[in-house]
Amino acid sequence: MRSPLFRSILSVGSWTLLSRLVGFVRDLMIAAYLGTGPVAQAYLVAFSLPNMFRRFFAEGAFNTAFVPMFAHRLEAGDNPRGFAEEAFSGLFTVVLAVSMLAHLAMPWLVALQASGFIGDARFDLAVLYGRICFPYILFISLTALLSGLLNAGGRFVAAAAAPVLMNLILIAAMLMADRLGWDMGLAMAWSTPVSGLAQLATVWWAARRMGFSLRLRRPRLSPDMRRLLAIAAPAVLAGGVVQVNLLVGRQVGSFFDHGIAWLTNADRLYQLPLGVVGIAIGIVLLPEISRRQKSGDRAGARHAFNRAAELALLLTVPAAVALILAAEPLISVLFRRGAFLQSDVGPTALALAIYGAGLPAFVLHKVLQPLYFARGDTRAPFRFALWSMVVNAVVALGLAPLIGFSASALGTTVAGWTMVLQLWRGVRGFGETARLDERLRRRAPRILLASAVMGVAVWTLRHMLGDAFDTPGTRYLALGALVIGGTVTYLLAGWLFGAVRPGDLGLRRRRR
Repeated sequence: MRSPLFRSILSVGSWTLLSRLVGFVRDLMIAAYLGTGPVAQAYLVAFSLPNMFRRFFAEGAFNTAFVPMFAHRLEAGDNPRGFAEEAFSGLFTVVLAVSMLAHLAMPWLVALQASGFIGDARFDLAVLYGRICFPYILFISLTALLSGLLNAGGRFVAAAAAPVLMNLILIAAMLMADRLGWDMGLAMAWSTPVSGLAQLATVWWAARRMGFSLRLRRPRLSPDMRRLLAIAAPAVLAGGVVQVNLLVGRQVGSFFDHGIAWLTNADRLYQLPLGVVGIAIGIVLLPEISRRQKSGDRAGARHAFNRAAELALLLTVPAAVALILAAEPLISVLFRRGAFLQSDVGPTALALAIYGAGLPAFVLHKVLQPLYFARGDTRAPFRFALWSMVVNAVVALGLAPLIGFSASALGTTVAGWTMVLQLWRGVRGFGETARLDERLRRRAPRILLASAVMGVAVWTLRHMLGDAFDTPGTRYLALGALVIGGTVTYLLAGWLFGAVRPGDLGLRRRRR
């Protein structure tokens, strides 16, 4: 029997890949136009502010509670439209109030993000850009809720494609600013809320076609909303813990010249595989497991969990090895141009290698957390997140005087693995749904072995190609050879060791 799980993951992953690639082009252009100077750092902090609140309110906490509840109502035909409109109106009211308060409190918010900016030009620029950018949170939070509604209904394309618009709008703004002589920082800041409005229009139209043309109501605290808030509250707190981790990282980076730009550029590169695999799995797996548990199909929920875990390992373990071993040529070839100098390559590559070591952990979060959320359990992930926050703060703040800005990346990675270990220990009591099947137990070590062989090939190729990565005429060819050589080696090793078989990535469900 063919399963829609992997087709859905591949569909979301394809659009997410396109979005991340266009976003990567955006980041390359920011690096080329602005380098790692004051305007770049101020914009990066300003842009992170609405994104921080977006993850706090919408994508992380609110949707964690909303998607399973909406999926259950949709499955049972229990007035899903009315429930969605109540949630939509409540979220709109809360986020609008937050936006108005944030406009007034922007200097304090910037100081909270990057107190190292205080006293120089970066601080005033970040406050100005932050006030322009912040309305983005209203549009993108409503976009996130409508995306959750679409995902619960099995409509993944529009929600996955919407972020492409944001990156295209930001790219167009930079090109126009360069051509017309506009202030580059202001052009990027103003294009941010415009991109949020474009994304909201895209998913609203898709929801309307699905039969959910939501309208704003007067918000009220109905029994449904009380239950939604009761489930969401621990997730809000957990989302706050995650944001504290990010705040710690930015604070550490802000005290080192160029630190925030180095960390951000490294973050953007490792976000490519993280976004394609982790986000796609998380989006598809939560409604899938929620529906199966609602219908009592524990075997189906177990199958979905194991195939998602298998795909996560299959794609992220080799990606992590490649990011660690090939960090410097990747940063040099992709970023070194314009205002991004050779002196920026080494520090950015160091941060990328450290983030790369945490890549499998960041994706496994997306595999393990839906097992909790589908059961309505948001409290345990909150407790785990608290411990991860402590680990992150101890590592980042404790090691910053010794190893500099890279302590921020190391804290993030160590905290990521700490979170995975806690989530895994917790799901062991969930019964059949969370048990590893024979296929995953057999293939996981073979994936590790194939990735190790690929790592040897990447290390060898990198040293054979040597200076070709720094020569203008050969740098792209050298990087292409490195990527192709590593990929082919991994596929061959995976096939020889039995880590994967063509057409056998969960597209056919085995009967036992």
